[in-house]
Amino acid sequence: MFKLPSSRLLSVGLPLLLLFIIVPAALYGFDRGYFYQIASLVLIFVLLSASLNMVSGTSGLLHLGHAAFYGVGAYTAALLGADYGIGFTLGLPLAGLVAALIAFLVALPTMRLVSIYFAVATLAIGQMLYLIMLNWVGFTKGPNGVMLFDGMSVFGFSITSDTGIYFVVAVVVTVSIFLIHRISHSYYGNGLRALREDDQCTDAMGVNTVRLKIEVFTLSAFFAGLAGALWAYTTGYISPKDFDFSVSIQILAMVVVGGLGSLPGAIIGAALLILLPEVLRDVGDFRNIAVGLVMFLAILFLPKGLFGEVPALSLIRRQFGDRWAAAPGDKKVGWR
Repeated sequence: MFKLPSSRLLSVGLPLLLLFIIVPAALYGFDRGYFYQIASLVLIFVLLSASLNMVSGTSGLLHLGHAAFYGVGAYTAALLGADYGIGFTLGLPLAGLVAALIAFLVALPTMRLVSIYFAVATLAIGQMLYLIMLNWVGFTKGPNGVMLFDGMSVFGFSITSDTGIYFVVAVVVTVSIFLIHRISHSYYGNGLRALREDDQCTDAMGVNTVRLKIEVFTLSAFFAGLAGALWAYTTGYISPKDFDFSVSIQILAMVVVGGLGSLPGAIIGAALLILLPEVLRDVGDFRNIAVGLVMFLAILFLPKGLFGEVPALSLIRRQFGDRWAAAPGDKKVGWR
């Protein structure tokens, strides 16, 4: 009979226990929809941060337009729901697929760019998509935004309570994080890390680096699109300002503060930078200064992030990665 090791059970069970029992039980005790919205927002940005980490952390491609694909997913889900009556069950995967398709198309001419040139290209792509959301009034409703009147419906069941919406968001984010984990900590993920360290050397070894870049860029946009659909259905209303350049920088800051290349770090960074302003709400405008100070100190004293890649990979090797362990007498394999 298959039996999970106790350490692995602890690593998997504790986060699930926190996500699906402890947090909803605590929020139910408060009985205030505002706290449910904050919890859902944290989860959505956890998914955004984890998806950006695939591109900028694991693959080393500085991406400054991630919020645009988040917006494409949100607008896809909202417009399908508001104009065509397509519900959440079908709208969610379509949001991810449309975001991935647009990312694939814009990646084709840009993936041969390197370094700062690639970063500027993603910045331009993000701004173009943002301006389309803002100015194509006949399609996106422009600055007025899109209102979702029908709410969330999953497989024909209407989800109206704050607790129900939270659980739907939690399930989608958990499955997505599991998939990102499997992608990032596989042989394919090792290829992405090789790309980050030296793309010319990786290319010389026979790896098609351009194809690898297009794939990871598209995959990352797919998960950002899912996050956008969750945002649209959680709030019931979206507008272009939800997806401007400052949101891209906010997501990138979460990845950097958490630890570039570290999936646990991306999760911690997102939770910290969403919850900290809420905790400091009583100090008014000074909370922005406090958040900026925390980010500055984190970068200054922890340049590899709060939970950097090396500690994260060491943890994963201990808990999950038998395949990463070296055979007796062999050199260690994997990333260190």
